[in-house]
Amino acid sequence: MTAAPAFEFRTSSACQYNNNDPRCVEVATNIPGKVAVRSTVSGQVVEFTADEWTDFLSGAKLGEFDVAA
Repeated sequence: MTAAPAFEFRTSSACQYNNNDPRCVEVATNIPGKVAVRSTVSGQVVEFTADEWTDFLSGAKLGEFDVAA
C-alpha cells in the first residue's frame, strides 16, 4: 500500500511573518484536485476541492467577501 502524499505548504509572499506575531496563512496545491489551507498559529488545516478553491478566489477578487467598516 502506498502512503498518501503529504501537503507541501507555502506561505504567501505578502505575509510579513514575525516570530512575535506569527499570523499567516499557508496554502498547499501539490496534490491534484485538492487545496489545503493552514493557519500558522493553530496548525489547523481546511481542505477544498480544486473547484471550490477556484470559486472562492473568483468571489474574493470580485469583492464578494468584503466587510463594510
